[in-house]
Amino acid sequence: MSTLSDPYFITPLASNPNYPLFVFLPGMDETAADLIKIQTVGLEAAFDVRCFVIPADDLTSWDHLVDNVIALTQAELEKFPRSSVYLCGESFGGCIALLVLMKFPQLFDRVILINSASSFHRVPWLNFGSILFPWTPNFFYKISSFIALPFLAHLNRLTSADRQALLNGVSSAPKKTAEQRLCLLRDFTIDEQKLSQVTQPVLLIGSKGDRLLPSEAEAKRLAKIFPHTQVVTLPHSGHACLVEEDVNLYQILRFQNFLIAPTDKSLS
Repeated sequence: MSTLSDPYFITPLASNPNYPLFVFLPGMDETAADLIKIQTVGLEAAFDVRCFVIPADDLTSWDHLVDNVIALTQAELEKFPRSSVYLCGESFGGCIALLVLMKFPQLFDRVILINSASSFHRVPWLNFGSILFPWTPNFFYKISSFIALPFLAHLNRLTSADRQALLNGVSSAPKKTAEQRLCLLRDFTIDEQKLSQVTQPVLLIGSKGDRLLPSEAEAKRLAKIFPHTQVVTLPHSGHACLVEEDVNLYQILRFQNFLIAPTDKSLS
């Protein structure tokens, strides 16, 4: 019998089952509750938010993660049927979201992809680094989180508390876990034909100042696949844009008219 922990949902904000369900799939190492709360703050005004957490000892496949997202979402809808369901994937979570859409697109009414890591295999130094990663000394891995921070975010755009939350998040995964998830990213592929059949509106957000991945270009590339898209470029943001002080996902959704008209008067 396996002793691995299964992925699960957490509710980082005030919960209201009368609101649309918002399923948030965060980045590769961003499983710290404090960090997730920063990334999703404000969404509680119009959504019932659930965040997908992958335990550090979960070293399974993309298929396993996709099946868990679908099963957890269905379980939420069985408890409380919703008027609509949003799927939001950020970085590593963007890859999971793309695979979920390929398998069960009809489960969601709106899709948001933020700095999707689906561009990972097109960055030579990241691919080469992921191949060498297993031979990285443990002591170097422990300090690599500090080295990686300037690549993940423009630190002058974060408060000191948010910088600490980001550091805690990216340093939370053991080396073996980071190695396995980098391998997943290196081997990640999508079926563009399947994604081109997704009829739901898709909002693609890309940071122009991303030092880790070509996120702006990736947003534009994905926009050519989905039939109904909006593209938002964050001109000054880094990869971990949702941690930045002046970036608020709920405000972006409002500004882009990406909210489904509420049936509950309390949302208006």
